[in-house]
Amino acid sequence: MTSPPESPAVGPRTTDRLAALVDDIREAVERGLPPDATAHLVGERLAPHLGAPDLLAPEQCEGDTARYRQHLLHAEADGSFSLVSLVWLPGQSTSVHDHVSWCVTGVHRGEEHERRYRLVPASDGAPARLTATEDAVNPVGAVCGFAPPGDIHRVWNGCSHKAVSLHVYGADVSRLGSSVRRVYDLPADH
Repeated sequence: MTSPPESPAVGPRTTDRLAALVDDIREAVERGLPPDATAHLVGERLAPHLGAPDLLAPEQCEGDTARYRQHLLHAEADGSFSLVSLVWLPGQSTSVHDHVSWCVTGVHRGEEHERRYRLVPASDGAPARLTATEDAVNPVGAVCGFAPPGDIHRVWNGCSHKAVSLHVYGADVSRLGSSVRRVYDLPADH
């Protein structure tokens, strides 16, 4: 007697709008432009989809009470980009970190708060430290992007309800597990 064949693993559900967004991002990335230009084009492609009720399936907007939650929506087969949704319950935040690649973020629901930093190297016996350079509150539809170096930041949900943002990374998050390159545990000037 033989066992029935296993059913193939079911991946994340993809809405028609999400599939169209992935195609739009693929077209921008395949141009092979420098990281800043690629991030700009990807941001242009992402913006029209933000806030659309048919973009994400309900399970792609589920949070976690312990920490913000990442849902992998797409990882391009050649590793050139990944798309994730990050779900933030009130008060949840990242550590101060930077990234392995360019990144574009768009707010889909709620609002996302961000503080960007500049690394001040150790000198004359003073230890290295971070200096805050910019604070932003990004509402639904807001898009921002950056490429290393100069991408040190912390992100959090400062509103009273769930926030959902879409993040496009120029790296294979399915293989790496995260886009974070380094976490900074340094004194910070605010």
